[in-house]
Amino acid sequence: MDPIKIIEVKESVFADNNADADKLRAEMKAQKTFLLNLMSSPGSGKTTLLKQVLGRLKDEMRIGVMEADIDSDVDAAAILETGVRAIQLHTGGMCHLDADMTRQGVRELGTEDLDLAILENVGNLVCPAEFDTGSVKNAVILSVPEGHDKPLKYPLMFEVADVLMINKVDVLPYFDFDMDKVVEYAHMRHPGLPIFPICAKTGEGVDAFCDWLRAEVKAWNE
Repeated sequence: MDPIKIIEVKESVFADNNADADKLRAEMKAQKTFLLNLMSSPGSGKTTLLKQVLGRLKDEMRIGVMEADIDSDVDAAAILETGVRAIQLHTGGMCHLDADMTRQGVRELGTEDLDLAILENVGNLVCPAEFDTGSVKNAVILSVPEGHDKPLKYPLMFEVADVLMINKVDVLPYFDFDMDKVVEYAHMRHPGLPIFPICAKTGEGVDAFCDWLRAEVKAWNE
């Protein structure tokens, strides 16, 4: 009997996606548009944070938002209320976006006249971390109710993060959440990772994240 031929499909898929992501990044660089990929679990506060960020930045830079979900358009509707351009992306059941899917969104959003394009990825701490979307930076939200141990359980998400927001700090007294531990665990996965404690509902701490984002967009567009 001939040996069974084994094909490493996963490696091939990731290699092709990474090449496509690099190409998309180069295209965005050429038009001076910064692409931010925002990731987190469902319900951790991505859209609420975006509304706070847009309220602070929309008058000083041109921004567009791509909302990705398996179904519905509630998040895109919420962003449109801020007066910022937004579209809804449906993944057809997939729990992440890859570079080609992101490119489709970029094309439909129209980013040639934008300084900042934000992709709100599908709510999930696993799959979105595996696929390079072509973004310049990855922002991750971890909310207090999820627990401080998540960097230990979902290492890749925190390894690919360029900035981490600890959201819902207003409910810290009601949960067994150790801020020192989450910082320690996150830095185990990504030494030096910038971490901002925030409350997206009230806006507490959001200015610090906006300062970080302004600096990154400026550096990219220079």
